[in-house]
Amino acid sequence: MITAAPALTPEKAVLPLPADRWQSHWRQAIRSPDELLEALGLDGQALGVSAEALAQFALRVPRSFVARMRHGDPADPLLRQVLPIDAEMRIVPGFSFDAVGDGAAKKATGVIQKYRGRALLVTTGSCAINCRYCFRRHFDYAGENAAKGGWQEAVAAIAADPGIDEVILSGGDPLSLNTSKLAELTQALAAIPHIKRLRIHSRLPVVLPERVDDALVQWLAGLPWPVAFVLHANHANEFNAQVDAVLARIRGTGAQLLNQAVLLRGVNDDLDALAALSERSFAAGVMPYYLYQLDKVQGAAHFEVSDAQALALHAGLMARLSGYLVPKLVREIAGDTSKRPL
Repeated sequence: MITAAPALTPEKAVLPLPADRWQSHWRQAIRSPDELLEALGLDGQALGVSAEALAQFALRVPRSFVARMRHGDPADPLLRQVLPIDAEMRIVPGFSFDAVGDGAAKKATGVIQKYRGRALLVTTGSCAINCRYCFRRHFDYAGENAAKGGWQEAVAAIAADPGIDEVILSGGDPLSLNTSKLAELTQALAAIPHIKRLRIHSRLPVVLPERVDDALVQWLAGLPWPVAFVLHANHANEFNAQVDAVLARIRGTGAQLLNQAVLLRGVNDDLDALAALSERSFAAGVMPYYLYQLDKVQGAAHFEVSDAQALALHAGLMARLSGYLVPKLVREIAGDTSKRPL
C-alpha cells in the first residue's frame, strides 16, 4: 500500500512559486505514443498501441505527468489512463457517444443544465491531458462552446433563470483558458444577483501544476462567491511535492478543494489503491468527494468495473478508513435529477 505523504507545513504552504510559463509546458506535451513509450522503456506492440484509436482521440500528456510514471512498467496506472490501445476500437453494446445525456440537457450554446439550481458551462474543448475514459471524448466542442460571442448567450441564459444559484465551469478544462479569459467570464457572471456559488472542475493542477501561477491565484482570491474547486485524480501516484504546493496556493484563496475519481479497471480497482488515493489526497488538503462508476462512452469499455466489485471495494473503504476519507460511490444516468448512489 502506498502510504499517505505527510501534510504540508504552514511554511511550505505559503512559499511563492517561481514565475510560471505554463503555456510552454503545455506546448511541450508528448503527443506521440512512440515517444511516450521510449521514455518509459516500453514496447508499443506488446501493449497493443493503436494508430486507429490515436486518430480517433489524440494522445496528449504533459511531461511532468510522464515523469510520475514507473519506468519499465507496462501496467503503470498513470500510463494506462492515457495510452491509446486496440481495445478502444471495439464496439460494445450499451456504450454510446453521449453517455450522460449532455445533448438532451442543453440550455443554450455551451450551457448544460441537468440538475435543479445548477448550470454547467462548457468553457472550452481543450485539456492538458487526454484521458482515454473521457465521457466527452466525442463531444461537439466546436459547436457547443460557451465562449462564443464573448460568453453573451451563455451568460444571458443563466441571467434569465433565477432558479440557477450555482455555476459550474467545465469543459474540456476551464483552466486551459488564459486567466484573462476566465476573468472576462466571471466579471459577466458577477452581475447576476442570483448566483451564490461557483464550482470549477479542473485536472490541470494535478497534470500541469505549472498552470497555477500568480495571475490564476489572484483571480481565484478575487472571486465574489464561495468557490468549490473539484480536482480529478484517480491514483495516489498523481500527487507529488509540486502538486502539493500548488494545491496549497489554491486553498490559500479560500477555495474548498474536493477530488472526484473514476473507478477504472487496471488503474485503481483494488482496495489498497483506493485507500491510498483518499489518504494521499487528504494529505494534500483535498477532500475525497465522488468515486464514479465509468460513464459508458464508446472507446472506454475496457476500463469498466462491475457494480458488484465496485460495491465490494466501497465497503472495504468504509471498513478501513475514517468516514470523511470515503468518497460517495455514484454513477451518472442521463435524465436523473442527481447523481445516482450505488
